[in-house]
Amino acid sequence: MVEVEVVQLLVSPVHRFAGRPADGPADGPGDEVVRSVEVRGGLGLVGDRYFGRPAHRDAAVTIMAAENLPVDIDPSVDLRHTRRNILLRGVDIDSHVGSTIVLDGGSGPVAFRVNRPARPCAWMDVTVGPGAQRALRGKGGVRCTPLSDGVLTLGRATFRVAEEDRAPH
Repeated sequence: MVEVEVVQLLVSPVHRFAGRPADGPADGPGDEVVRSVEVRGGLGLVGDRYFGRPAHRDAAVTIMAAENLPVDIDPSVDLRHTRRNILLRGVDIDSHVGSTIVLDGGSGPVAFRVNRPARPCAWMDVTVGPGAQRALRGKGGVRCTPLSDGVLTLGRATFRVAEEDRAPH
């Protein structure tokens, strides 16, 4: 078990990155970045655009490491630019694909199955800046299925791997 920091949480009811990146993102609500979020097992984050959508159940929540934000391209980059849901500091989340992880910020453990990488797309060069898509290759975060109900809040939390990936590589 390691101590991490939940740096930022994003819950957005709208899909802002639709169409061509050259057209720019659609406007989003001003309250996408939140202090806490309710997680529902098998469904996602309450209020998020992917909550309960069958096509997104294995990717309802995206988690990214703060250490991987391309701040050299834009020092103000955050989850609004990358469209990830949870920004953690203190763990290489990209190395846990295939594992089940548990976050606990003091309100009880919340488990996630880390299914696959969240690969950066051409939108990153628009929302963050030129070169961001390349800078995030291999470290753009992970797409997860929430396995349990709970609440995540900003601040200190514990992180542990509940089940390791046992597949041969």
